[in-house]
Amino acid sequence: MRGALGALAVVLSLSVLQNCNKENKNIWDVEVEQPAAKVTVTDISKEFFSPAVSMEQFKEKYPWFQGSVTDEDFVKRRNNPEEAKLYREAAAKVDLNRLGTDLTSLFARVKYHFPNFTNPKVYTFSSSTQMYEEPVIYDPQQGFLFIDISGFMGSKNQYYKGIEEYFKVSMNTENIIPKTSEAIAISIVPFDKTSQKFLDQMVYNGKIMTLQDAFLPHLPDHLKMNATAEQYEWSKASEASIWDYFIENDYIFSPDPRLTERFINPGPFSKFYTDVDKQSSPRVGVFTGWQICREFYSKNPETPLSDFLSMSATDLFNKSEYKPKN
Repeated sequence: MRGALGALAVVLSLSVLQNCNKENKNIWDVEVEQPAAKVTVTDISKEFFSPAVSMEQFKEKYPWFQGSVTDEDFVKRRNNPEEAKLYREAAAKVDLNRLGTDLTSLFARVKYHFPNFTNPKVYTFSSSTQMYEEPVIYDPQQGFLFIDISGFMGSKNQYYKGIEEYFKVSMNTENIIPKTSEAIAISIVPFDKTSQKFLDQMVYNGKIMTLQDAFLPHLPDHLKMNATAEQYEWSKASEASIWDYFIENDYIFSPDPRLTERFINPGPFSKFYTDVDKQSSPRVGVFTGWQICREFYSKNPETPLSDFLSMSATDLFNKSEYKPKN
Protein backbone atom coordinates (compact mmCIF):
# COMPACT_ATOMS: atom_id res chain seq x y z
CA MET A 1 0.00 0.00 0.00
CA ARG A 2 2.77 2.39 0.94
CA GLY A 3 4.55 1.51 -2.28
CA ALA A 4 1.45 2.35 -4.31
CA LEU A 5 1.02 5.66 -2.51
CA GLY A 6 4.66 6.46 -3.05
CA ALA A 7 4.37 5.73 -6.75
CA LEU A 8 1.25 7.89 -6.96
CA ALA A 9 3.06 10.75 -5.22
CA VAL A 10 5.88 10.53 -7.74
CA VAL A 11 3.44 10.57 -10.66
CA LEU A 12 1.59 13.56 -9.22
CA SER A 13 4.86 15.40 -8.60
CA LEU A 14 6.01 14.79 -12.15
CA SER A 15 2.64 15.95 -13.45
CA VAL A 16 2.89 19.18 -11.47
CA LEU A 17 6.42 19.77 -12.72
CA GLN A 18 5.37 19.16 -16.31
CA ASN A 19 2.45 21.58 -15.95
CA CYS A 20 4.71 24.20 -14.38
CA ASN A 21 7.25 23.81 -17.16
CA LYS A 22 4.47 24.10 -19.72
CA GLU A 23 3.13 27.24 -18.07
CA ASN A 24 6.59 28.79 -17.75
CA LYS A 25 7.67 27.95 -21.29
CA ASN A 26 8.23 31.03 -23.38
CA ILE A 27 6.72 30.18 -26.76
CA TRP A 28 8.50 33.15 -28.33
CA ASP A 29 11.96 32.02 -27.29
CA VAL A 30 12.78 30.44 -30.64
CA GLU A 31 16.11 30.05 -32.37
CA VAL A 32 16.47 32.42 -35.31
CA GLU A 33 18.62 30.53 -37.78
CA GLN A 34 18.71 33.22 -40.46
CA PRO A 35 20.22 36.38 -38.95
CA ALA A 36 19.35 39.77 -40.37
CA ALA A 37 21.94 41.83 -42.19
CA LYS A 38 24.21 43.76 -39.85
CA VAL A 39 22.73 47.13 -38.95
CA THR A 40 24.80 50.27 -39.32
CA VAL A 41 23.66 53.31 -37.36
CA THR A 42 24.26 56.78 -38.82
CA ASP A 43 24.50 59.70 -36.39
CA ILE A 44 23.01 62.62 -38.32
CA SER A 45 23.53 65.16 -35.56
CA LYS A 46 27.25 64.45 -35.48
CA GLU A 47 27.49 65.93 -38.96
CA PHE A 48 24.84 68.56 -38.27
CA PHE A 49 26.91 70.09 -35.47
CA SER A 50 30.29 69.52 -37.13
CA PRO A 51 32.02 72.71 -38.37
CA ALA A 52 33.86 70.54 -40.90
CA VAL A 53 30.60 69.88 -42.75
CA SER A 54 29.10 72.85 -44.59
CA MET A 55 25.37 73.46 -44.55
CA GLU A 56 25.26 72.82 -48.29
CA GLN A 57 27.03 69.48 -47.87
CA PHE A 58 24.72 68.48 -45.05
CA LYS A 59 21.54 69.38 -46.94
CA GLU A 60 22.76 67.57 -50.03
CA LYS A 61 23.46 64.41 -48.04
CA TYR A 62 20.27 64.55 -45.97
CA PRO A 63 17.77 66.55 -48.05
CA TRP A 64 14.80 65.24 -46.04
CA PHE A 65 16.13 66.13 -42.59
CA GLN A 66 15.32 69.84 -42.66
CA GLY A 67 11.64 69.27 -43.31
CA SER A 68 9.60 72.48 -43.10
CA VAL A 69 12.20 74.32 -40.98
CA THR A 70 13.38 77.53 -42.64
CA ASP A 71 17.02 77.92 -43.63
CA GLU A 72 17.39 80.72 -41.07
CA ASP A 73 16.10 78.60 -38.18
CA PHE A 74 18.11 75.62 -39.40
CA VAL A 75 21.33 77.65 -39.25
CA LYS A 76 20.42 79.05 -35.82
CA ARG A 77 19.95 75.56 -34.42
CA ARG A 78 23.21 74.41 -35.91
CA ASN A 79 25.09 77.28 -34.30
CA ASN A 80 23.34 77.02 -30.94
CA PRO A 81 26.01 76.02 -28.37
CA GLU A 82 23.44 74.72 -25.88
CA GLU A 83 21.90 72.36 -28.44
CA ALA A 84 25.36 71.18 -29.46
CA LYS A 85 26.26 70.59 -25.80
CA LEU A 86 23.06 68.63 -25.18
CA TYR A 87 23.73 66.51 -28.27
CA ARG A 88 27.26 65.69 -27.12
CA GLU A 89 25.99 64.57 -23.72
CA ALA A 90 23.31 62.41 -25.33
CA ALA A 91 25.79 60.91 -27.80
CA ALA A 92 28.18 60.01 -24.98
CA LYS A 93 25.50 57.82 -23.41
CA VAL A 94 24.73 55.75 -26.52
CA ASP A 95 27.16 53.15 -27.85
CA LEU A 96 26.29 53.09 -31.55
CA ASN A 97 28.12 49.80 -32.13
CA ARG A 98 26.14 48.08 -29.39
CA LEU A 99 22.95 49.73 -30.61
CA GLY A 100 23.63 48.36 -34.09
CA THR A 101 24.15 44.87 -32.64
CA ASP A 102 20.94 45.06 -30.60
CA LEU A 103 18.98 46.30 -33.62
CA THR A 104 20.42 43.50 -35.76
CA SER A 105 19.07 40.97 -33.25
CA LEU A 106 15.70 42.74 -33.07
CA PHE A 107 15.31 42.95 -36.84
CA ALA A 108 16.23 39.26 -37.18
CA ARG A 109 13.33 38.30 -34.90
CA VAL A 110 10.93 40.65 -36.66
CA LYS A 111 11.88 39.07 -39.99
CA TYR A 112 11.54 35.57 -38.53
CA HIS A 113 7.89 36.25 -37.74
CA PHE A 114 7.22 38.57 -40.70
CA PRO A 115 9.37 37.44 -43.66
CA ASN A 116 8.47 40.49 -45.76
CA PHE A 117 10.14 42.81 -43.26
CA THR A 118 13.23 44.58 -44.57
CA ASN A 119 15.80 46.34 -42.45
CA PRO A 120 15.24 50.10 -42.41
CA LYS A 121 18.07 52.59 -42.62
CA VAL A 122 18.77 53.65 -39.05
CA TYR A 123 19.59 57.21 -38.06
CA THR A 124 20.17 58.76 -34.66
CA PHE A 125 19.79 62.47 -34.01
CA SER A 126 19.08 64.97 -31.25
CA SER A 127 15.89 67.02 -31.09
CA SER A 128 17.09 68.69 -27.88
CA THR A 129 14.36 66.74 -26.01
CA GLN A 130 11.56 68.23 -28.12
CA MET A 131 10.39 64.76 -29.20
CA TYR A 132 10.45 63.09 -25.79
CA GLU A 133 6.88 61.80 -26.16
CA GLU A 134 7.74 59.95 -29.37
CA PRO A 135 11.52 59.59 -29.63
CA VAL A 136 11.43 56.73 -32.14
CA ILE A 137 9.93 57.16 -35.60
CA TYR A 138 9.59 54.19 -37.94
CA ASP A 139 8.53 54.73 -41.56
CA PRO A 140 8.18 51.34 -43.28
CA GLN A 141 7.19 52.93 -46.61
CA GLN A 142 10.36 55.00 -46.82
CA GLY A 143 12.46 52.39 -45.01
CA PHE A 144 13.65 54.82 -42.32
CA LEU A 145 14.06 54.44 -38.57
CA PHE A 146 14.90 57.57 -36.58
CA ILE A 147 16.00 57.44 -32.94
CA ASP A 148 16.14 60.69 -30.99
CA ILE A 149 18.99 60.05 -28.55
CA SER A 150 18.11 63.17 -26.55
CA GLY A 151 15.07 61.19 -25.36
CA PHE A 152 17.22 58.52 -23.67
CA MET A 153 19.67 60.42 -21.47
CA GLY A 154 18.52 58.96 -18.15
CA SER A 155 15.33 59.63 -16.20
CA LYS A 156 17.09 61.95 -13.75
CA ASN A 157 18.94 63.98 -16.36
CA GLN A 158 19.09 67.74 -15.77
CA TYR A 159 17.71 68.45 -19.22
CA TYR A 160 14.47 66.69 -18.34
CA LYS A 161 13.29 69.23 -15.78
CA GLY A 162 9.68 70.09 -16.51
CA ILE A 163 8.93 66.80 -18.26
CA GLU A 164 6.25 64.67 -16.59
CA GLU A 165 7.61 61.87 -14.40
CA TYR A 166 5.57 59.23 -16.22
CA PHE A 167 7.46 60.00 -19.42
CA LYS A 168 10.84 60.17 -17.69
CA VAL A 169 10.65 56.59 -16.38
CA SER A 170 11.21 55.33 -19.94
CA MET A 171 13.82 57.88 -21.01
CA ASN A 172 16.85 55.67 -20.32
CA THR A 173 19.19 53.98 -22.78
CA GLU A 174 17.67 50.60 -21.86
CA ASN A 175 14.38 51.85 -23.32
CA ILE A 176 15.71 52.43 -26.84
CA ILE A 177 15.25 48.86 -28.08
CA PRO A 178 11.77 48.24 -26.60
CA LYS A 179 10.52 51.58 -27.93
CA THR A 180 11.94 50.70 -31.34
CA SER A 181 10.25 47.30 -31.18
CA GLU A 182 7.01 49.00 -30.15
CA ALA A 183 7.17 51.37 -33.13
CA ILE A 184 7.61 48.42 -35.49
CA ALA A 185 4.78 46.50 -33.79
CA ILE A 186 2.42 49.47 -34.12
CA SER A 187 3.10 49.54 -37.87
CA ILE A 188 2.12 45.86 -38.13
CA VAL A 189 -0.97 45.54 -35.91
CA PRO A 190 -4.14 46.49 -37.81
CA PHE A 191 -6.17 49.30 -36.27
CA ASP A 192 -9.92 49.36 -36.89
CA LYS A 193 -11.37 52.84 -36.37
CA THR A 194 -14.90 51.41 -36.42
CA SER A 195 -14.27 49.11 -33.45
CA GLN A 196 -13.78 51.38 -30.47
CA LYS A 197 -15.28 49.59 -27.51
CA PHE A 198 -13.02 49.40 -24.47
CA LEU A 199 -12.35 45.73 -25.20
CA ASP A 200 -11.23 46.67 -28.72
CA GLN A 201 -8.80 49.21 -27.28
CA MET A 202 -7.42 46.75 -24.75
CA VAL A 203 -6.95 43.93 -27.24
CA TYR A 204 -5.44 46.23 -29.88
CA ASN A 205 -2.79 47.28 -27.38
CA GLY A 206 -2.50 43.69 -26.18
CA LYS A 207 -1.63 42.63 -29.72
CA ILE A 208 1.12 45.25 -29.83
CA MET A 209 2.46 43.92 -26.54
CA THR A 210 2.30 40.36 -27.86
CA LEU A 211 4.54 41.37 -30.75
CA GLN A 212 6.84 42.87 -28.14
CA ASP A 213 6.95 39.41 -26.55
CA ALA A 214 7.73 37.85 -29.92
CA PHE A 215 10.39 40.39 -30.89
CA LEU A 216 12.03 40.69 -27.45
CA PRO A 217 11.46 37.35 -25.68
CA HIS A 218 14.21 37.90 -23.11
CA LEU A 219 13.46 41.51 -22.18
CA PRO A 220 11.87 42.27 -18.78
CA ASP A 221 8.15 42.93 -19.16
CA HIS A 222 8.19 46.32 -17.48
CA LEU A 223 10.51 47.69 -20.17
CA LYS A 224 8.10 46.56 -22.87
CA MET A 225 5.39 48.63 -21.16
CA ASN A 226 7.57 51.72 -20.67
CA ALA A 227 7.02 51.29 -16.95
CA THR A 228 9.07 50.73 -13.82
CA ALA A 229 9.45 47.23 -12.39
CA GLU A 230 7.36 48.32 -9.39
CA GLN A 231 4.54 49.56 -11.61
CA TYR A 232 4.47 46.32 -13.55
CA GLU A 233 4.45 44.25 -10.36
CA TRP A 234 1.53 46.32 -9.05
CA SER A 235 -0.46 45.49 -12.18
CA LYS A 236 0.38 41.79 -11.85
CA ALA A 237 -0.62 41.68 -8.19
CA SER A 238 -3.83 43.62 -8.91
CA GLU A 239 -4.79 41.82 -12.13
CA ALA A 240 -7.93 40.12 -10.79
CA SER A 241 -9.07 43.24 -8.91
CA ILE A 242 -8.63 45.37 -12.02
CA TRP A 243 -10.70 42.93 -14.04
CA ASP A 244 -13.42 42.77 -11.38
CA TYR A 245 -13.58 46.58 -11.41
CA PHE A 246 -14.02 46.63 -15.19
CA ILE A 247 -16.74 43.96 -14.99
CA GLU A 248 -18.63 45.56 -12.10
CA ASN A 249 -18.74 48.91 -13.90
CA ASP A 250 -19.78 47.43 -17.28
CA TYR A 251 -16.68 48.81 -18.97
CA ILE A 252 -15.64 45.82 -21.10
CA PHE A 253 -17.98 46.51 -24.02
CA SER A 254 -18.46 50.20 -23.32
CA PRO A 255 -17.85 52.65 -26.20
CA ASP A 256 -17.06 55.48 -23.75
CA PRO A 257 -13.89 57.17 -25.14
CA ARG A 258 -13.02 58.46 -21.67
CA LEU A 259 -11.95 54.95 -20.70
CA THR A 260 -9.04 55.24 -23.12
CA GLU A 261 -7.76 58.32 -21.31
CA ARG A 262 -8.27 56.68 -17.92
CA PHE A 263 -6.74 53.26 -18.57
CA ILE A 264 -4.89 53.20 -21.92
CA ASN A 265 -3.05 56.48 -22.46
CA PRO A 266 0.20 57.38 -20.66
CA GLY A 267 -0.27 59.09 -17.32
CA PRO A 268 0.99 59.14 -13.73
CA PHE A 269 -1.54 56.46 -12.70
CA SER A 270 -4.79 54.82 -13.78
CA LYS A 271 -8.00 56.63 -12.94
CA PHE A 272 -10.33 54.32 -11.02
CA TYR A 273 -11.69 57.35 -9.13
CA THR A 274 -11.00 55.61 -5.83
CA ASP A 275 -8.45 55.95 -3.03
CA VAL A 276 -6.17 53.53 -4.85
CA ASP A 277 -5.54 55.84 -7.81
CA LYS A 278 -2.26 57.42 -6.76
CA GLN A 279 -0.81 54.02 -5.81
CA SER A 280 -1.94 52.40 -9.06
CA SER A 281 0.08 51.78 -12.18
CA PRO A 282 -0.73 53.69 -15.36
CA ARG A 283 -2.16 52.01 -18.47
CA VAL A 284 -3.76 49.04 -16.72
CA GLY A 285 -6.02 48.66 -19.77
CA VAL A 286 -2.94 47.93 -21.86
CA PHE A 287 -1.74 45.44 -19.24
CA THR A 288 -5.14 43.72 -19.21
CA GLY A 289 -5.28 43.48 -23.00
CA TRP A 290 -1.80 41.97 -22.93
CA GLN A 291 -2.86 39.31 -20.43
CA ILE A 292 -5.94 38.47 -22.52
CA CYS A 293 -3.65 37.88 -25.51
CA ARG A 294 -1.22 35.86 -23.41
CA GLU A 295 -4.08 33.73 -22.11
CA PHE A 296 -5.22 33.16 -25.69
CA TYR A 297 -1.77 31.96 -26.68
CA SER A 298 -1.47 29.74 -23.62
CA LYS A 299 -4.51 27.87 -24.96
CA ASN A 300 -3.68 28.23 -28.67
CA PRO A 301 0.13 28.23 -28.87
CA GLU A 302 0.25 27.08 -32.50
CA THR A 303 -1.76 30.03 -33.82
CA PRO A 304 0.23 31.93 -36.48
CA LEU A 305 0.71 35.60 -35.67
CA SER A 306 -1.00 36.54 -38.94
CA ASP A 307 -4.18 34.73 -37.83
CA PHE A 308 -3.90 36.15 -34.33
CA LEU A 309 -3.61 39.72 -35.61
CA SER A 310 -6.62 39.35 -37.91
CA MET A 311 -8.92 38.15 -35.12
CA SER A 312 -11.54 40.51 -33.77
CA ALA A 313 -11.19 41.58 -30.16
CA THR A 314 -14.40 39.81 -29.18
CA ASP A 315 -13.41 36.54 -30.86
CA LEU A 316 -9.95 36.62 -29.30
CA PHE A 317 -11.37 37.45 -25.89
CA ASN A 318 -13.90 34.61 -26.05
CA LYS A 319 -11.28 32.08 -27.11
CA SER A 320 -8.90 33.25 -24.39
CA GLU A 321 -11.45 32.42 -21.67
CA TYR A 322 -9.75 35.14 -19.67
CA LYS A 323 -10.82 35.05 -16.01
CA PRO A 324 -8.05 36.13 -13.64
CA LYS A 325 -8.37 34.94 -10.06
CA ASN A 326 -7.16 36.43 -6.80
